[in-house]
Amino acid sequence: MVTSAVVGPGSEPPRVAYAIGRGVGTAVVRNRVRRRLRAATRTHRDQLVPGHAYLVSTGPAAATRTYTELSTSLRDALCALREDTP
Repeated sequence: MVTSAVVGPGSEPPRVAYAIGRGVGTAVVRNRVRRRLRAATRTHRDQLVPGHAYLVSTGPAAATRTYTELSTSLRDALCALREDTP
């Protein structure tokens, strides 16, 4: 999982977009992964910085991961971004 962020005005709420490529699987599988990532984002919303725009992209391995594994990967990626952002 790759997560990147773009810094914007701090007065806006954080925005999150998901890039789930066709290599992940059929539309049904991609939508399942996207729903799980959205739920994980809600769980870890305290890691999101106001004014930032986030892009979460996944590879084919995301199709076989459980919600818990996706959530943990997302949390780790968001924590790493917070450490890198001044």
